[in-house]
Parts: sequence; C-alpha cells; structure tokens
Amino acid sequence: MEIPLYEGADDGERMMQPKVEARILQELAVRKNERVLEVGTGSGYLTALLASRAHHVYSVEINPKLKAFGEENLRRNGVENTTVELGDAAQGWRAHAPYDVIVLTGSTPILPKTLILQLRVGGRLFAVVGDPPVMEAKLITSVGDDSCHAIALFETCLAPLKNALQPARFEF
Repeated sequence: MEIPLYEGADDGERMMQPKVEARILQELAVRKNERVLEVGTGSGYLTALLASRAHHVYSVEINPKLKAFGEENLRRNGVENTTVELGDAAQGWRAHAPYDVIVLTGSTPILPKTLILQLRVGGRLFAVVGDPPVMEAKLITSVGDDSCHAIALFETCLAPLKNALQPARFEF
C-alpha cells in the first residue's frame, strides 16, 4: 500500500508500494561502483535501498519538508553514501552528471531527453511514463552518446513529479 509521508500529505507525497520499489532495484541491478541520481527523496527509504548497492546516491527533493524528513531518516539509520539536495530534477540534474543510474520516484507524461543525456553509456534509467490511468514502467539503457534502448516492464500508476515535462494538449 502507498503510505502518506506525513500527516496531511498531498496525493503525490506517498511512499511507493514496496513491490514497486523492489522491482526497481531488481531491474536496475545497481553495482557498488555506480553513482545514482534519485529524483524525489520522500522518506529516504528507496534512497537507503539504492545506497546499500551503490557507491553514492545523489537524491534531489523539491519539497523542503520532505528533504529534511528524508535526510533525517538517512542520518538516523547510518546511511552515509548519500547526498540529499533541494531542487527540481524532474528534467535532470547536471550537478553530478553523468550518472550510472537514474531513478524517477514519480511519473512523467513525457520522458525528458535531458535525463537520458545525463546517463553514462551503459547507464540505466527507471521511469514511469504516461498519464493516468495507463502508465508504463520503463527501463531505458544508454547505448551511445545520443542513443538508448527502452524496455517496457509493467503497467502501474504513480503520482506525477512536480514540474514534470508535459505534452502539448489540445485546447478549444
């Protein structure tokens, strides 16, 4: 179940279902020498799971309250190979690029090309792409400077990232 991150949390401020987090870890197969960008820290739980497998996790949270909450949870649990930063990484985070792994913890109607360009060759990106009620979890692998390979993993529905890239919509 998706647990609210704090009392009165918005719809998008919930933990992912544990089975989704487990599947993310399984599909990304993070290794001890890899640098990870996590977009959306939340409680810090997925950050800690990623950090247990990675060299370092850079987690970017747009909500100051959640940044402090996630950082405190990581500190309290002795997770030291993480850096939590305040900002909007829905379309990428150049500060520490290139990354071996990028994880979006919210959905995006369109996957920004800037995220793919911030992957090292061989790097992997997990994203849930689409609009409700039909969204698709995807694993994207960079295979060259401007080339990638995408695999559809499963259907799910996640709250969107704040400021996620939006498609042009038809209007009257």
